[in-house]
Amino acid sequence: MSSDLWDAPLDAQTPTGRPADVDAERVVAANVMDQPDLIDELAAEFDPADITTDWYRWVWHAVDEIRQTLTKGDIRWQAVHRQLVAWKASGYLPIPCPSEVQVCDLYSSAAPGATSWYAAKVTKAAVAARLVAHGHNAISRGRSAAFDPDEDVAAAQTELDGVIRANDQAQLSTIGDLIGDSLVRAVTPPTSEDRIPTGFIDLDSLLCGGFAAGQLVVVGARPAMGKTTLAQDFARAAAIKVGVPTLVESLEMGKPELSDRILSAEARIALHHMKQGICTDDDMVRAARRAPDIALAPMHINDSPILSVPMLRGRVRHMVRTMGLRLVIIDYLQLMQVGRAETRQQAVADVSRALKLMAKEFGIVVIILCQLNRGPEQRTEKKPQVSDLRESGAIEQDADIVILLHREDAYEKESPRAGEADLIVGKHRGGPTATITCAFQGHYARFVDMAQT
Repeated sequence: MSSDLWDAPLDAQTPTGRPADVDAERVVAANVMDQPDLIDELAAEFDPADITTDWYRWVWHAVDEIRQTLTKGDIRWQAVHRQLVAWKASGYLPIPCPSEVQVCDLYSSAAPGATSWYAAKVTKAAVAARLVAHGHNAISRGRSAAFDPDEDVAAAQTELDGVIRANDQAQLSTIGDLIGDSLVRAVTPPTSEDRIPTGFIDLDSLLCGGFAAGQLVVVGARPAMGKTTLAQDFARAAAIKVGVPTLVESLEMGKPELSDRILSAEARIALHHMKQGICTDDDMVRAARRAPDIALAPMHINDSPILSVPMLRGRVRHMVRTMGLRLVIIDYLQLMQVGRAETRQQAVADVSRALKLMAKEFGIVVIILCQLNRGPEQRTEKKPQVSDLRESGAIEQDADIVILLHREDAYEKESPRAGEADLIVGKHRGGPTATITCAFQGHYARFVDMAQT
């Protein structure tokens, strides 16, 4: 719905009307006829779609069309009028064509040297118009009998983000501006301020210190391999060990179960003893020793069984602003609500892409767990591959890092590698891939480092 804010003016009957600065629009349209090169100069800060007067906007487009074959100088009003007439004759111009007198009169309104100021006034009015439109949309949502607090509030927040256009040109930098920072990074080892440790020494080494802001990390495995356990290990290493604000979105397990598993892993208390309520005094001493650190960790858990990208985006935006959120873990992708699409694969691809964009926009790490298809079970060695990611190849495309979890003893109980697990880094954008071996301690609900470096 947010995309509608750009092009749909408010109904003429609305009490407030649509904010606009028609006088500034007129000067901008006149000035581009007088100085066609202004179109390039204004590209970084102005969008002609913000011009509300239809024929002023079409004059801009006509000048832009004509200047493609113009070597230098201004564009006379006669040429602009001829272009508009030609477009009208071909059916391309959807409005009444202005007369020669109107175009000539517009041309005489040029005010050279002040175009940026007038363009800024047009942009300001357009932002105000989109804010008003957003307000009316929010009112309509709130008054609807089908109002859903989770979906509609999140959608309204997303729309509000779109009131001001992202200025892509403002992000441009020359290599000269960037090379100095590259030289500094070349001799400065990463710290927990710019990397999030995984809790596994060899994996941190492979990933140049851990997970980096803006990354989408996919952890894939067949059912019952320990995806959730590994995700909790990442969360513990980040939130409890180094104090990284972390959000765990659990669509499968409830808060009590997750809390029990984290205490079991941290205090080395057998999880099945906790479930039976038969922990010993020694167990409780270890629990008491670890409980304060766990309690102070900035780890937030949400176990709502319903999660969509707009809902998550709203929660992430708030937590980034209020507590500096840096890590989000989603357990797991196939349980998320997806939007309408032609196929399930396309729907999952849309979610995957949205999560990657969210990670980049907010400067956070997003770790999402994903089921694998039955490909590994059809191979002799049973090892998973990146191509086994279920339902969408777009997951592999969007991910910066893909970690596949494999345990031989899950298939062969008498395996000589019983108790070991492989973290197969099958994709690492901009870095090497490798297989990291760790120990699986299922009774403590954790994987344990077996670093060889």
